[in-house]
Amino acid sequence: MKKRKEYLLDLLFPPKCAFCGEHGVHGVCPKCERSLPYCETPLHERTGIGTCVAPLRYDGAVRESLLRFKFRGGRGNAEGYGTLLAQTAAEQYGGAFEVVTYVPVSDRRKRVRGYDQAFLLAKETCRAWDTEPVTLLRKTRDNPAQSSLSSPEERRANVLGVYEAVNTEAVKGARILLIDDILTTGATLRECVRVLREAGAQSVLCATLAASDEK
Repeated sequence: MKKRKEYLLDLLFPPKCAFCGEHGVHGVCPKCERSLPYCETPLHERTGIGTCVAPLRYDGAVRESLLRFKFRGGRGNAEGYGTLLAQTAAEQYGGAFEVVTYVPVSDRRKRVRGYDQAFLLAKETCRAWDTEPVTLLRKTRDNPAQSSLSSPEERRANVLGVYEAVNTEAVKGARILLIDDILTTGATLRECVRVLREAGAQSVLCATLAASDEK
């Protein structure tokens, strides 16, 4: 039954490479797998966050793919992203977390976009581990997009107080993996980590598909 459902989905929504768009590919095609701009090290340090895993540089095909994913309806890209992020996070963090969550968008942005891209990324990442992401955060207001702000100071101020913890019983004492799409200044992740820690999380590790600071 499952195979029949997957067959029908492939007919209705033909799979394609998350990065180059080659048809008939689930996830990432072999050519892109070899040529993607991988980070020299997948571990990135940020004050107030600690460690964030990010396997790719936010550059070239990765940047174009993520822009399609976030702003042009490319939700199918999440399959390829999730496979790559799951492998990297498992290699770097294996055994160090037990709950997976994500940085949510506002209700308004979700209505306009039609989906929450970080939730889709977390869901596909969790698929490789045969589990599901848990919603532990809520965005309380629709602030300006971080990409519209240039300075680190503006970005920090823009996200201050816009997230709150939900499902707090699941947060208390938990070792959490927090997923988002891109690591830039780290302001958004820093605020979410702060909220989860104040709600009682034992530890919070972060993971994103790409990082913009890797040269």
